[in-house]
Amino acid sequence: MARRIFKPRWQLPHLSLKDALFIGFCALFAVLVRVFFRIKLRISGRSMLPTVFFLMLARGSVSYPFAAIFAGLLAGSAAMFVGFAKQGPMVLLQYFLVAAVIDGLALLLPGRFRHPVWSGLTGALAGFSKFFSDYARNFLIGMDATVNLQLSLIEGAGAALFGLLAGLLLPVVLRRLRAYGVIV
Repeated sequence: MARRIFKPRWQLPHLSLKDALFIGFCALFAVLVRVFFRIKLRISGRSMLPTVFFLMLARGSVSYPFAAIFAGLLAGSAAMFVGFAKQGPMVLLQYFLVAAVIDGLALLLPGRFRHPVWSGLTGALAGFSKFFSDYARNFLIGMDATVNLQLSLIEGAGAALFGLLAGLLLPVVLRRLRAYGVIV
């Protein structure tokens, strides 16, 4: 039996198989809901509702510190393979930014996904992160800076509204999952 000489100061907690499967479930459903409901509503930011909801569900139900980032990277990879909007790696960046906002706020405010106000605020900020990915995409294709800013703000505001709705749904769903014993 080998002894470990070096002890790291900070180590991530171990991820159980049940938690890993739940993170994968949330990532898969974040993509599948977008695939099955590809209805042209012409409402800006409507795709943020399932994205923010399932990434926040992954973070709110699993005690692992970077659960939303893992779910976001899995969902972004799956969306890239499916070919959403022909954006390529930019769709991975979009999922990662949303997940990073969710995990960042979850680390700053632990246990706040049970309260509708904090959960709604987190959802709105996560939805508004679409502003940055849209701005970067439009900048890369050479759009005028003023038009790019205005268009990205409109997209970000719509995404923030749908993120707020997803955040308001989350405490109810988490309460039901805890009551039925699906999550601890």
